[in-house]
Amino acid sequence: MDFFKYSNKILPQRGRLLLSEPYLADPNFERTTVLLTEHNDTGSVGFILNKPSDSRVGEIMDDLKGIDTRIFMGGPVEQDTLHYIHRLNSLEDAIEILPGLFWGGNFDQLVTMVDTQQVLTTDVKFFLGYSGWSPGQLNEELKIQSWIVSDVASEQLIFETDPEQMWKQAMRGLGGRFTIYSNYPADPRMN
Repeated sequence: MDFFKYSNKILPQRGRLLLSEPYLADPNFERTTVLLTEHNDTGSVGFILNKPSDSRVGEIMDDLKGIDTRIFMGGPVEQDTLHYIHRLNSLEDAIEILPGLFWGGNFDQLVTMVDTQQVLTTDVKFFLGYSGWSPGQLNEELKIQSWIVSDVASEQLIFETDPEQMWKQAMRGLGGRFTIYSNYPADPRMN
């Protein structure tokens, strides 16, 4: 019996998390927690929640000079694009991912909200690039167990959890063998 073989009965959909399996060899996704914002017949889109960059939002975007939080690397696709998830239910054109959690929306309105201090920096998370899958690609990656789907996404996990602990915490939230996975060393040879 192979300890790392599992049956993930949770299906991917908007608002769910993708947790990379403990030894995923892709450096873009090693021990990452990805929030799925879209999953349908045309493909899947998500953002890596636990890969902060060294840059600040205000350093990258002149329109958002008032935001001094780290920007996250959303994924390897179109890393010259800015995306955001947030808790701003008044932001027009935003897509609700989970109750009280939104993706995108009217950027000019967001800038105005930042300028007039209607936005707490803890209510918005910014990303450069995104994680994307073509039609059927994510399902194939799930078949070979590159990802574990989780339904433990919450505002608290997304906005308040230390990025370095997020993958472990989300893995533990699944219970059972996944709790053991969460404590497994990144390189067992170094154990």
